[in-house]
Amino acid sequence: MYGRLSHEDELAGDSNSIINQRKILTKYAEENGFTPYEFIYDDGYSGADFERPAFSQMIEDVEAGKVATVIVKDMSRFGRDYLKVGLYTEILFSEKDVRLIAVNDNVDTARGENGFTPMMNLFNEWFVKNTSKKIRAVWQSKGKSGERLAVIPPYGYRKDPDNPKQLVIDEESAANVRRIFRLSVEGYGPAQIARLLNGEHILNPSGYKYEHGIVKKARSCKDPYFWNTTTVHKILDAPEYLGLTINFKTWSKSYKDNRPRLNPPEKQLVFEDSHPAIIDPETWDIVRSMRQHKRRAPRYGNPGLFSGVAYCSDCGAKLYFYTRSIKNKWGTRYEGSYSCSE
Repeated sequence: MYGRLSHEDELAGDSNSIINQRKILTKYAEENGFTPYEFIYDDGYSGADFERPAFSQMIEDVEAGKVATVIVKDMSRFGRDYLKVGLYTEILFSEKDVRLIAVNDNVDTARGENGFTPMMNLFNEWFVKNTSKKIRAVWQSKGKSGERLAVIPPYGYRKDPDNPKQLVIDEESAANVRRIFRLSVEGYGPAQIARLLNGEHILNPSGYKYEHGIVKKARSCKDPYFWNTTTVHKILDAPEYLGLTINFKTWSKSYKDNRPRLNPPEKQLVFEDSHPAIIDPETWDIVRSMRQHKRRAPRYGNPGLFSGVAYCSDCGAKLYFYTRSIKNKWGTRYEGSYSCSE
């Protein structure tokens, strides 16, 4: 017996609650002799998402031949994608001889095909498509008005308890942000800063947010105290620390393909003084200048003295020092030269 509840379903009332679905399915199973049974569910997952944990486990059990019958309250609980629902119910379930019952939709594959089932699946997909369109319109309106769209606050901030739409400085983590910028001004590179923080056993941003209740679920991280170079890069490149809100950084094609894609700068909206700044403009400019003129280290040996500082007299691009290895019978030696291109 499978149940599913999305955030949109919660707004529609109690009829689709997990408790209500369990009551309906348990009653149906016991009255019709479907024992033994197991009730599994996904709470907070859209019907367009077929990577739901309980759903995925159910499909694995079906493929392994452990399931004889799947019972749902209605077809929309199974999913809201016409093609994918058909793939599972009409192909996989048929191949594995699994019976599907949707109680409220009067669907039971043991009685033969229901001609209205494909139509119901189309309506279920139309519902999630229409809901997605409405949500996009709401988010567009919020984003254009300057309301912050990102749900999780940047490291160094937390939501104001009195106004969750507003960010306030989280002094404990903000101290680490200021220190990272200060170390960068002093000439430390991101890799050096990461090693320093690792040596002091400081919680990384994901670990800190989880430990302090800023987020409810921890990201899959083996060590919450491990800082990598990428994390330091992201902090040093985040304009939010100047008190800016940047909306529409990413976009997605549709509710079926919601992979985030970067928006070009001209399509992003920037709002100044939307929250307290952690880093002052002078420090930000110094770090930007130093990172732009950072010498690119060669693969072997030491960087040239003028790498990233001198410019090509022909094209005006920066010159970088590159090395190449030359192997012979006496071993390997390295030669280097300046170039304005890779």
